[in-house]
Amino acid sequence: MFSFIWSLIIGGIIGWIAGMIVGKDIPGGVIGNIIAGFIGAWIGSAILGDWGPEIADFAIIPALIGAVVLVFLLSLIMRGMRKATD
Repeated sequence: MFSFIWSLIIGGIIGWIAGMIVGKDIPGGVIGNIIAGFIGAWIGSAILGDWGPEIADFAIIPALIGAVVLVFLLSLIMRGMRKATD
């Protein structure tokens, strides 16, 4: 149980850092940060592998890179959706 909570915390931190690097807010607040962290970790591990330091089964560097890519793409999609409704 504690490892699941630890994974949620690390996923949220990775998502939050990715949002800070890109300079965009992630929709959904804390839950959005956690989801971005988990999906970013999955994308980063699929593309870059599992190298670098690991915390709570997250390879931090690939997870952060994957989350940055995800947040950037999500911000482009959200901007396009806003322009389409205007």
